Amino acid sequence: MIRPEDSHFKRLIWLLRGVIEPAPGKARIVLALCFGMVTHTTFAAAVVAMVVAMFFGMSKSLGTVPWPTAAFANALLLLQFPLVHSFLLSDVGSKWLVRLVPSPHGATLSTSTYAIIASLQLFALFTFWTPSGVIWWQAEGWAFYLMTTLYAAAWGLLIKASWDAGAEVQSGALGWMSLMRNVKPVFPDVPTTGLFRLIRHPIYVAFALTLWTVPVWTPDQLGLALVLTSYCLAAPLLKEQRLEKRFGQRFQHYKKDVPYAIPRCARGSRQLVKGLRQSLTRKPTGSE
Repeated sequence: MIRPEDSHFKRLIWLLRGVIEPAPGKARIVLALCFGMVTHTTFAAAVVAMVVAMFFGMSKSLGTVPWPTAAFANALLLLQFPLVHSFLLSDVGSKWLVRLVPSPHGATLSTSTYAIIASLQLFALFTFWTPSGVIWWQAEGWAFYLMTTLYAAAWGLLIKASWDAGAEVQSGALGWMSLMRNVKPVFPDVPTTGLFRLIRHPIYVAFALTLWTVPVWTPDQLGLALVLTSYCLAAPLLKEQRLEKRFGQRFQHYKKDVPYAIPRCARGSRQLVKGLRQSLTRKPTGSE
């Protein structure tokens, strides 16, 4: 059995072994596999839709609502994600999420159900957005390669932050893989390693960076970036309330030591210099 404090790699291996050698129960296994397929298919579709749509500054998508009605439709698409996303993370929303799947497996599959809903929301936002047709700036030449590199780096940071937080939770795999083993999901411990050593909310910060490093700028992209960046800065406040309730003083100590969203570069530099000095002044083993 895994524990919350186990490494991410160990947790994934344990879950994957449960997929290969599931606990007996044909109906439960079929349900888990179906949820797994839907979870990761919608997750992949949402990621591809986001990457492509923002790469073109929201200037290419399938939305065909006539203007000015399109402005209202786009606003609904944009607001539905942070509103529903936040609701599902609340106490009331969590209970509602469990009831979406008939018992006795609703609680076990709640993380997968949440991932499916979030993925469908993002897919709808980035696929059915109606472009304004206005392009303010489009990178060319060296600027295109620079912005593309920054855009890819921002997505790389997001992937790294998601791994540090627990890939099985972020992708929705924890629910259906736990059901394959017929065990209660074991959530990872409060993340404090990797990018979480620098700031408390690297996932939100990394996602915000993807919004501002695109090679094409339009009114659509600016509106998207402003709204979702505001959400990325405000939503963690609610998340921290849940973490303090769950982890108590451990998270409070972590909160005091690690900044909210901007790394303490000066502090990190001092720690690096201090470490180098200690390594240079330390006597070699056996020198006495």
